[in-house]
Amino acid sequence: MEAKIVKPAATFADKPRPEGNDLLEQADPTAMARNRSPAAESPAPSRPLSPRAIYQSVTASIESVMRGQSVAIRRLLAALASGGHVLLEDYPGTGKTTLAKALARSIDARFKRIQFTPDLLPSDILGVSVFNQRDQTFSFHEGPIFADILLADEINRASPRTQSALLEAMAESQVSMDGQRRPLGPLFFVVATQNPIEFRGTYPLPEAQMDRFAMQFDLGYIGPADEVAVLTAQNAGHPVDNIKACVSLEDILRLREGAQNVLMSEELKHYVVSLVTATRRAPGVQLGASPRASIALMKAAQALALFDGHDFVSPEHIQEVATPVIAHRLVLEPQARFSGMTTRQVMEEILKRVPVPV
Repeated sequence: MEAKIVKPAATFADKPRPEGNDLLEQADPTAMARNRSPAAESPAPSRPLSPRAIYQSVTASIESVMRGQSVAIRRLLAALASGGHVLLEDYPGTGKTTLAKALARSIDARFKRIQFTPDLLPSDILGVSVFNQRDQTFSFHEGPIFADILLADEINRASPRTQSALLEAMAESQVSMDGQRRPLGPLFFVVATQNPIEFRGTYPLPEAQMDRFAMQFDLGYIGPADEVAVLTAQNAGHPVDNIKACVSLEDILRLREGAQNVLMSEELKHYVVSLVTATRRAPGVQLGASPRASIALMKAAQALALFDGHDFVSPEHIQEVATPVIAHRLVLEPQARFSGMTTRQVMEEILKRVPVPV
């Protein structure tokens, strides 16, 4: 009789054959790390940008469009970081509107633009209450002033009545409508433009509104090499349309907080007050700068010190922005104005005359 050999049944579970990435991991311990999909890993939490890094990021974004305007960009961001507003006054076509739009596109915030015209009404800026017949109630429709960054283009073309609609908003970041106080956003930054050579159909800004602007400066014409670069950049469209937001609203608020924490010595505070006080008794000046100018100069100098990576303000920071902060607030006497004197010349003389603290 032929014997049969019977194999015993397996009493243990065979180890499954490794497949795919498991096989790679056994063959090479580092293979899994090389072939693992990035989406499978949890992203590391991103650290918030430092205030100086925020400034550098926004500057690089704007400079990709605005060639040869590093000084104007630095002043614009100093006003933004100090919580003030800016008036750009220069000839047509120098890039005033482009500068404001490049700033707005670089920040992930609400941006509105108002083209000022003689027939513009205050309600076109602030908003209007509309009666709802179904509910028998009034509902308020916000105007373009309810934005984080507002471009007031050719502001001197609007009537004084319409211009005055901005006074409360620029000074107190609020709008009073129908007996109610409506606060604006924490950023609320106004960039206004005007052309100095156009007089037909324009209304000069009143002194009270000029005093609401932290800075007033021009852009000027750029050099030939930069102008050629501008021509090249606009072959296939306007480069401002390609700007993407590089910082958020919270980043800009952190930038402002960082500027406020920059130290300023008592000697430099007295220096700021001395510069402003000198404008009130300068020859040819009918109306000098107010204490609001002292506050704006101090905050702008703090912002510049932050941009330079300093923990304290130096006299050079104050001197750098003294003219764009103070000059537009001065009112010259008629004789001095007719003789060709300018408020910028007055500030330059004051900066030379007032002693700098050591």
